[in-house]
Amino acid sequence: MIVTVNGEDRTLTDGATVRTLVTAMDLPDDGVAIAVNGMVVPGSSWDDTPLGAGAEVDILTAVQGG
Repeated sequence: MIVTVNGEDRTLTDGATVRTLVTAMDLPDDGVAIAVNGMVVPGSSWDDTPLGAGAEVDILTAVQGG
């Protein structure tokens, strides 16, 4: 299935969850905020939040510095 991540299409397997995407993108568990279709998904729900075909995913990562 195709989902849009930060404006770019990405192919994932059917039944993928937010955790599947985080793992595929090699993202850390901390310092990352994810919204699916405009709704923020807390890290505690990544394993249980499915991604459907056509989902719009926004990923923000915290950066350190000033």
